[in-house]
Amino acid sequence: MDRALLALGLLMALPAVADEGMWTYDAFPVEAVSKAHGFTPTQAWLDKVRLGSVRLAGGCSASFVSPEGLVMTNHHCIRGCIEDLSSPKEDFLAKGFLARTPAQERRCPKVEANQLVKMTDVTARMNTATKGLTGAAFNTALKREMSAVESECTTSTDVRCDVVTLFNGGKYHLYEYRRFQDVRLVFAPEFSMAAFGGDPDNFNFPRFGYDVAFMRVWKDDAPAKSPDYLPWAKEGAKEGDLVFVSGHPGGTDRKVTVAELESHRDVYLPYMTMMLSESRGMLRSFAASSPERYRVTRAKLRAVENGLKSLRGRHQALADPALFTRKRQEEAELRQRVEANAELKAATAGAWEETAKALDEYRRLMPEYRMKEAGDAFSSELYAIAKHLVRAAEELPKPNATRLREYTDAQVPSLRQQLLRSAPIAKDLDESTLAFGLGRLRETLGADDPFVREVLGTESPEGLARALVRGTKLGDVKTRQALLEGGQAAVDASKDPMVLFARKVDAQARAVRSRYEDSVEAVLRRNGERLAKARLAVYGTSGYPDATFTLRLNAGQVKGWEENGRPVAPLTTFGGAYARHTGKDPFKLPDSWLKARGKVPDSTPLDMATTNDIIGGNSGSPMVDRDGRVVGLIFDGNLHSLGSRYAYVPETHRAVAVHGDGLIAALEHVYGAGHVVRELRAASEAATSPAK
Repeated sequence: MDRALLALGLLMALPAVADEGMWTYDAFPVEAVSKAHGFTPTQAWLDKVRLGSVRLAGGCSASFVSPEGLVMTNHHCIRGCIEDLSSPKEDFLAKGFLARTPAQERRCPKVEANQLVKMTDVTARMNTATKGLTGAAFNTALKREMSAVESECTTSTDVRCDVVTLFNGGKYHLYEYRRFQDVRLVFAPEFSMAAFGGDPDNFNFPRFGYDVAFMRVWKDDAPAKSPDYLPWAKEGAKEGDLVFVSGHPGGTDRKVTVAELESHRDVYLPYMTMMLSESRGMLRSFAASSPERYRVTRAKLRAVENGLKSLRGRHQALADPALFTRKRQEEAELRQRVEANAELKAATAGAWEETAKALDEYRRLMPEYRMKEAGDAFSSELYAIAKHLVRAAEELPKPNATRLREYTDAQVPSLRQQLLRSAPIAKDLDESTLAFGLGRLRETLGADDPFVREVLGTESPEGLARALVRGTKLGDVKTRQALLEGGQAAVDASKDPMVLFARKVDAQARAVRSRYEDSVEAVLRRNGERLAKARLAVYGTSGYPDATFTLRLNAGQVKGWEENGRPVAPLTTFGGAYARHTGKDPFKLPDSWLKARGKVPDSTPLDMATTNDIIGGNSGSPMVDRDGRVVGLIFDGNLHSLGSRYAYVPETHRAVAVHGDGLIAALEHVYGAGHVVRELRAASEAATSPAK
């Protein structure tokens, strides 16, 4: 079947669009960019930018910006690290952080950085493993083969290998990364400046945030060498300039079926929006009760507010009849072309119908799955640790290919880092979020549900959360290490209340996960693959695959747009930031900026808007010019861009970045980080631009 589909190839090749798309590096539309912008990236240019790009395993992007392992990303991407390094006496989120020497750089307990060094097409191997299989058998065989390929590739803990799905299963690639787990904080501004404007300005423009941070990767207790880095531009970006974004967009759904979009609109997004709305209210109440509670909550609250606004934007995009009209037309055209060819028709028989049926099954299963397995009922860091320990004890002794995916050999180094690195846990907050989750469990499944009765017994959600959080010893790394290394025997013998609770929950959580994987995930994967191959056969491979938190490159321009008949300029300035200062949160500039007023000309660019096609996961992406030099740092998009999960609209969708000139100016004149600026400038002077 696969050969029949692909043999038809290029029945109607779609033209590559230079300023749209999240392109993989092995298929970047060089000719389209050349035609649109008069610049032709060479392979040397592409390789240099790729190797200078970094993935933060927690869900963000970054870049090497000096040969001494200096990494640039967003403040909000490493807020968890800053919080882990803080204390009531030393609040780095509030006051910022600056290491003036390498010895002062502080290790981030849970940050892992990855550098993509190799990409290999393993589609044929995956297809061979799943040939003739459907349903659960297909899903099981696919995951086993993925685990086998990753295990063969992972030659040491310094190597990370992931089999990634592209074109919704039309292709599979093996991505080999250089892994760094000793990542140390160098610089971070105040939380109030990184998030200046707060929720009101989030996903808006004009914008005046300084969402910047620098880290350094270390190896063998010394700064690691990073010969492939992105040097700083000698001239800043101006309106109309060509710019590129190299980063890791988290996920798009531009090529899924109409039934899947309807499921997003009618099932998933309403559920998640309601949950995050309730969570925001709980966190706001908790944070308002004391200064210390505010300190440990603000980062989590900001993340919830960001997620909530993003989900609302996505739902608004799907509520637009014009978008659905376009998607239905695209699907109808594909189906018509498939129906017109006997081989394609046979290869995709029932695929759309089976997808719709699986989504209907998920509609019924989702509340139970979200509560028991996805973790919505157990929103607790201490519970998450217990769950990992319980499952690791059962999974790690199994053959690698038969384990749950998060416990395979390729994932074990990251798992150990999460479990065995010391970081503070705010027990009051953990108790409150767990109580909130247990309350939602009872509300969602009902007080008479057998699982709810087994979990709560005669306890209230608040009482059970209090007993579990206050009674557990899992906050101690040595306790966790003993359980992890002691395996099943140690976990079975443990009397820790959180471990006992996780063991009680695990059987039913695994059961609903199995139902989901067999009746929903397997069907969506298999039919997604069938339809993806049909799409490739009809339209060819000139398009780009949906985002999957894999490295992508995108071309764009520094450019504003028109909002309700009013032009929006693409650049904001330091002067604009001072004009926006009210002295009241969230428009209160920190003292460092107020004291530095006048040291930087008011006309200096601070933030900018561009036409680059980005989405969540691109946060922290470097923005480079045609010389492959840094001119900005992606940190957000405008409100219109929230709909880019489903479609990119070049007229209004904008990426938002910290301007390279403003980034350097604030480092030097606001924060006194002259040594960081000197490192960046020295790296820039030493670099030679790759051939264009």
